[in-house]
Amino acid sequence: MTETRTSPDQQLTGEGSRGTARERAIEAYDRARGSVAGAGRKAGNALEAAPLIALAGGLAAGALIASLLPRTQAETKALRPASRRVRKAARAAFEAAKETGTERLNELGLTRDKGEETIRSLFQGVTDAAKASGQAAVDAVKKQR
Repeated sequence: MTETRTSPDQQLTGEGSRGTARERAIEAYDRARGSVAGAGRKAGNALEAAPLIALAGGLAAGALIASLLPRTQAETKALRPASRRVRKAARAAFEAAKETGTERLNELGLTRDKGEETIRSLFQGVTDAAKASGQAAVDAVKKQR
């Protein structure tokens, strides 16, 4: 049987069966570099396969980051007139849509009162159908006896 002995120099430098410390460091660097390159290729392939999903994810991440940052006084001052105009336009659009929709429903004879009446009638019909079905089931069981 042969013994492998390490010299004091090999013990200090880490030489032996696993190689020198320098060699191990180079191997670890190469493995890490390969892992990072592989991750980069995977990300590139994902972008090629679904660019719109990647764009949406980027926009969502940007919106999240922007929402976490405090608004500065300069931003508030600069955006105040624009936000007022947007709010006015949105309110006007809502009112116009509401008015037009209400007019159109009235033209079709679909008023709130008529809608409530229709719902009551529908509910009454469902209730009557359930009662009739239940009675038919009871009658069928009685005939079986």
